[in-house]
Amino acid sequence: MVASSELRTVFATMDADADGRISAAELQVCMRATLGENVTAEEAEALVASADADGDGMLCEAEFLKLALHCDSEDEDRTRGLRQAFGMYEMEGEGCITPASLGRMLGRLGNERGIGECRAMICRFDLDGDGVLSFDEFKIMMSA
Repeated sequence: MVASSELRTVFATMDADADGRISAAELQVCMRATLGENVTAEEAEALVASADADGDGMLCEAEFLKLALHCDSEDEDRTRGLRQAFGMYEMEGEGCITPASLGRMLGRLGNERGIGECRAMICRFDLDGDGVLSFDEFKIMMSA
């Protein structure tokens, strides 16, 4: 979980005109610059609206903190769910998904695949080229 002091620094950075509030346009620009996320104007406005408690169309620091902490909490829930799913595929206790363990799990799900197909599936997301999927590579695969 991100510390609120870090979030306050992020807020100050996003508040380009230093008026103590973040507009949807400021949020959009900063998300692109800091996170590499291309958020549309409509998405930025929806994010602001989702946390804009006083209805002024802007985020004060408290509203921003509430939004950021909510998003952080959702990320933690997603990671917990992905770890559980990873554990189902990672059956050999090696901390990775092998072509064999992927094949076994897909078979249990009624989607039989040969070892070659499983290798090919892993290869698409195997960033370090070791022939298996680490948890980080699995997260990327599940986001694709």
